[in-house]
Amino acid sequence: MRRVVLAVTGASGMPYAVSLARELSRASGVELHLILSDAARLVLSLESAVSAAELSGMAHAVYRQNELDAGPASGSWRHSGMVVCPCSMASLAAIATGLGSNLIHRAADVCLKERRPLILVPRETPFNRTHLKNMLAANEAGAEILAAAPGFYHRPATIDDLVHFVVARILDRLGIAHDLMHGWKEDTT
Repeated sequence: MRRVVLAVTGASGMPYAVSLARELSRASGVELHLILSDAARLVLSLESAVSAAELSGMAHAVYRQNELDAGPASGSWRHSGMVVCPCSMASLAAIATGLGSNLIHRAADVCLKERRPLILVPRETPFNRTHLKNMLAANEAGAEILAAAPGFYHRPATIDDLVHFVVARILDRLGIAHDLMHGWKEDTT
């Protein structure tokens, strides 16, 4: 089993988190470990028909933001990568500067120090100078910035189509097979 950590912060964009959790829970050979911030629980209730309990039910294990003794906080707890989706600007800043005040920030810092994949999915617009500097700092430390910016070449017809575009890109970066959508000019037969 490949362990994958999904951290959900309080940024807007819960449909991305729900779709990604659903796909990871369905993926063959993947064990989903979910970290939900307190703010994520609130925003989830505002943006989604999926409850925190339902989202948690998709995961093998669920952690709260204050569980600093949880597995993902340690470099000796092996996993295949971490996604912060959606990634708030506060979490981005904490990750970019190495601030480990909660489990999400600490687990991300562990990914960077252990050279494990760390994908940050900011869903903010417009970006100010501080946001951009923090994205660059996080990237220079080893994180991948994958903005929640769907494409349109697949001719989306629904909101789910837009969400799936971003989720498919995340799964591609993790090397996890999916059937959400095909890449540009890939054979679909």
